Amino acid sequence: MKSPLKPLLTQWLRNAKRLNSTLARSGRAGLAGAGASPVTQLMKQAAALQAKLREQARTQSSWQPQPPPPTQPPTRSQPQTAKPARTPGTRSARPGSRSAMLSGTYKGPAGTRDYKLFLPATQPPQATPLSMPLGVPLTVPLTVPLVVMLHGCTQSPDDFAAGTRMNEAALAQGFAVLYPAQSASANPQRCWQWFKHSHQQKRRGEPAILAGMVQEVAAKHGLDGSRMFVAGLSAGGAMAAILGQTHPELFAAVGVHSGLAAGAAHDLPTALAAMRSGASPDPANTVATPVIVFHGDADATVHAQNGQWLAARGAVADSVQPVAAAAPGGRGATRSIYLDGDGKVQAEHWRIHGAGHAWAGGNAQGSYTDPAGPDATAEMLRFFLQHR
Repeated sequence: MKSPLKPLLTQWLRNAKRLNSTLARSGRAGLAGAGASPVTQLMKQAAALQAKLREQARTQSSWQPQPPPPTQPPTRSQPQTAKPARTPGTRSARPGSRSAMLSGTYKGPAGTRDYKLFLPATQPPQATPLSMPLGVPLTVPLTVPLVVMLHGCTQSPDDFAAGTRMNEAALAQGFAVLYPAQSASANPQRCWQWFKHSHQQKRRGEPAILAGMVQEVAAKHGLDGSRMFVAGLSAGGAMAAILGQTHPELFAAVGVHSGLAAGAAHDLPTALAAMRSGASPDPANTVATPVIVFHGDADATVHAQNGQWLAARGAVADSVQPVAAAAPGGRGATRSIYLDGDGKVQAEHWRIHGAGHAWAGGNAQGSYTDPAGPDATAEMLRFFLQHR
């Protein structure tokens, strides 16, 4: 991302050089022979800062956020019913911070949708500290990743943010979160329309709307285009899978919780059949975008076989590992890992034992959450930040 300081520093250095030349022509020694004069120091500091900015532009940020601190042990083992979620609005997510949940609307050729955008006040911990004249410290912020979160049917951005705790993770680790909102006029239940053929293609329907929204928001706020990820729950998870297929150049990795694969259905009857008994779309329709999948094996809304197929894509797991419950009374899981031809992790599948149709490890303040499950938010972020 182009630094707004660079033009100022260039002009600063040019003026200092012009002053030096003027002094030299007037018969004085000039700044070049003036020893450690203030203007000499000014020129050196400006040149050093320019060099650092050029180096920063040539190299991509390599900071990796640390895992969030462990949450309190779960106290309930069943998915919770919907509760009113606190709406952050534009107030800070942590007292004293400037983090904000902003509201916006995207308008594009394929359609219009509202959204919420969480921007953390904190900058990445490896932002470069530089020494400026007069001892004024300056921190040049590096661009931060973007996680796109697609809610499920009947949910809203605020509800989904509360249930997944994604804003808290963003504040701790330094990334932005975009929550597109499905409109009731597009679908009365506010479901993303993953099951319609007209919403499964790159340049039309909801994939085009969402991709355009992501690109506009990223450009407006200077977010890192090489580290953009998309995740969703249920219908939102199915749409996330479609975006991984239609826009692999935009998203570095995909997270699907309790969803279905791209191409699992093409209308409402085939969607209901896939949800009831599972679907195995043609592997030729998938794109090798890295994906992490969470699915409860007791899910009575979307059959667990959908998660298995979405991760495996017809392949056999390279590794299968049991995952113990994080706390007494919590849920364990089986984690399967799939590698690509180069031996890199291409997919993870978490089959959560005894879990229903709910976000694992979620907060009961949001709807469709299961506090007893493994922390799907933390595990998705870990997986995302391994890919770019």
